[in-house]
Amino acid sequence: MDRRHLLKHAGMAAIAALTSNLVDSAAQSVTLHGRLRDAPILDAHIHIFDPTRSGGVPWPLPDDPIYKPALPGRYEALAKPLGIVGAIAIEASPLRADNDWLLQVVRSSDFMVGMIGDLPPTVPDFSTELDRLHRDPLFLGIRHGNLWNRSLSDDLGKPLLWQSLQHLAASNLVFETANPDLVLLQALVRVTERLPQLKIVVDHLPHMEQPAGEQGARDAARCLDELASSPNVSIKLSEIPKRTNGSLIQDAALYREHLDRLWNGFSEDRCIFGSDWPNSDHVASLEQTVSLVKDYFSEKSAGARRKFFLENSHSVYGWEHRIR
Repeated sequence: MDRRHLLKHAGMAAIAALTSNLVDSAAQSVTLHGRLRDAPILDAHIHIFDPTRSGGVPWPLPDDPIYKPALPGRYEALAKPLGIVGAIAIEASPLRADNDWLLQVVRSSDFMVGMIGDLPPTVPDFSTELDRLHRDPLFLGIRHGNLWNRSLSDDLGKPLLWQSLQHLAASNLVFETANPDLVLLQALVRVTERLPQLKIVVDHLPHMEQPAGEQGARDAARCLDELASSPNVSIKLSEIPKRTNGSLIQDAALYREHLDRLWNGFSEDRCIFGSDWPNSDHVASLEQTVSLVKDYFSEKSAGARRKFFLENSHSVYGWEHRIR
């Protein structure tokens, strides 16, 4: 058994103790709205970038309000008071060299438990580069989908895509997708049919714009049902907060019907929390995002909350146990 698998098995043994210890200590205090903090939170979706680096960054753009350093120390200061105990960084750059930069930044902070990189599965040296990145246990997988002017649907006809995804699956790494729409969901169904062993995480489903017309809605629902039937597909309940008439919708009841459909479809075992910080600052602060999600989950069982906020992300990503 190699070092990476030893670390993952050790992490699995430690997760129960981690949950128990943090819950016991948290029960001595109260958090948002006076509720007891009954589950530590692992934020499985934040973005790390630094526009002050030489050469700048491809995202966000200079006119974006979030165009300022978003580094682990800044996030940790905001997150810890909310019961967040660690985070996974999701790539925010299509530049290959930024995989190594992000790994270095993640490695420098014990608050970070891993990262998802950017490596298009259609590049000829995909397997070689993946193996190199995979030597670091903080590297948890790649993201591909509707971002950086790429399209998974367009790539389905390329033999190299399937070779790369087979290698990804054999490496027990995660295939994460971004910015879902009907076309992406249809492409993911085809991937699960051909590679059911591949671990897939679908980001931002609560934010997905519904297809126009009754047929589009039926097609999307059918795709979600097919993805939910695949045991290796999980979803992130991320990008949840919405605004109307310039104001944040803070009543969790107004989100419930949509979230219930996703929760009931994928079950308490395959839904994962992600804040999307600092991209989420366009809509809500980190505190508002966590508060809203906690409001929705206040009616779920303590076990379901522990799975959603912590345990499911560990089961899917196998992140290294670094939490202090």
